[in-house]
Amino acid sequence: MGSLAETGAALDAAAQASCSPGDPALQAAYHDAFDAWVRVSHLRFGPTETDNRAFSLAFWPDTRGKTPKALEGMIAKEDPAVADPEAFAEVSIAAQGYYALEYMLFDERITAQGSADYRCALVRALSTGIARNTEAIRRGWADSYAEEMRSPGNRYRDEAEVKQELFKALLTGLQITADMRLGRPLGTFERPRPNRAEARRSGRSLRHVILALDALEELALALAREESKAAAALKAQFGTALERARQLDDPVFAGVADPVSRFRVEALQQEVRDLKALAEAQLGPALGVEPGFNSLDGD
Repeated sequence: MGSLAETGAALDAAAQASCSPGDPALQAAYHDAFDAWVRVSHLRFGPTETDNRAFSLAFWPDTRGKTPKALEGMIAKEDPAVADPEAFAEVSIAAQGYYALEYMLFDERITAQGSADYRCALVRALSTGIARNTEAIRRGWADSYAEEMRSPGNRYRDEAEVKQELFKALLTGLQITADMRLGRPLGTFERPRPNRAEARRSGRSLRHVILALDALEELALALAREESKAAAALKAQFGTALERARQLDDPVFAGVADPVSRFRVEALQQEVRDLKALAEAQLGPALGVEPGFNSLDGD
């Protein structure tokens, strides 16, 4: 979590130096910070979930368009919460975090609304909020949670429970990648939904899939360290999925309406689903996870 907090702080510093949406340094800091989040976004437990930090950082999918509405409302009335980090932490979660900042930096309609001074203050408030939440997550892991996972006996009864928590994170990450990061823009053959692609305004949709798969591979192989057969199978399957993703020349899945391009995205989605099935079949039993375990049911 150190990189998450470091990039969050760097983003805040860049925004304080220049709040202009087109500033190359600010955009680079934004991409670095968002990359760091995607790499750990599957770890939705412990300090990440405390005080709704994960939702404050990443309100997505936004199925009802709450983020642009919340930002437009703040800009229209020049909500004074932007001047106080504590007050800003209490505004709508839809108006916080990486996705809200994406609108402020990359959405032509939002970046033209209201006064330049207020938009600047909002960009800086968003960046400060990200820095505060990522530092709180880092501190929570460093102060106690990581040690509780390394030496179970209180929050987790034993090492098996720790592995099951991490296994759930693995399956959840794979399911989110298949069903949301890929499934949302795919929609249906009759009605593809390219505008539902994650972080499309900043050109990050495919990038998120690759970052997530990289991080999930690392987790899967760590869990399979004592299961050589499962580890070999997972490594091969992750390699296939990542190679397919990196060969896609469609950074925001704009081609999902074209039959040929769509087939490539569907094939990648199937590779990710196959990964989840492989983990459930070969890794789950070794970790004591019962068949039929649902990674999104919270149990």
